[in-house]
Amino acid sequence: QVQLVESGGGLVQPGGSLRLSCAASGSIFSINTMGWYRQAPGKQRELVAGIPTGGSPKYADSVKGRFTIARDIAKNTVYLQMNSLKPEDTGVYYCNLHEWTRGMDYWGKGTLVTVSS
Repeated sequence: QVQLVESGGGLVQPGGSLRLSCAASGSIFSINTMGWYRQAPGKQRELVAGIPTGGSPKYADSVKGRFTIARDIAKNTVYLQMNSLKPEDTGVYYCNLHEWTRGMDYWGKGTLVTVSS
């Protein structure tokens, strides 16, 4: 079983920054993608950014140039640096780990990000 624990959410003013972290533990296959999804009130969950093992990151168009995803393989941790935050970035951010070998998806419980003045 794999557990994902997120941290770093909170309230920030427009234009501000936040850094999210997600630590994975348990039996993790080495070939995987870690990423962040978000769900705004009344909307479907959407991919924000993802980064595969040894691969290049991918971003939603809405966050390109503002968000940066990075991972520490040794620590099984993924980070999301969010700059120039906008009110439309508000939502619950979920960490995801996708294991390609077993076709499994694991999710964290989510952390709330609120961008408001």
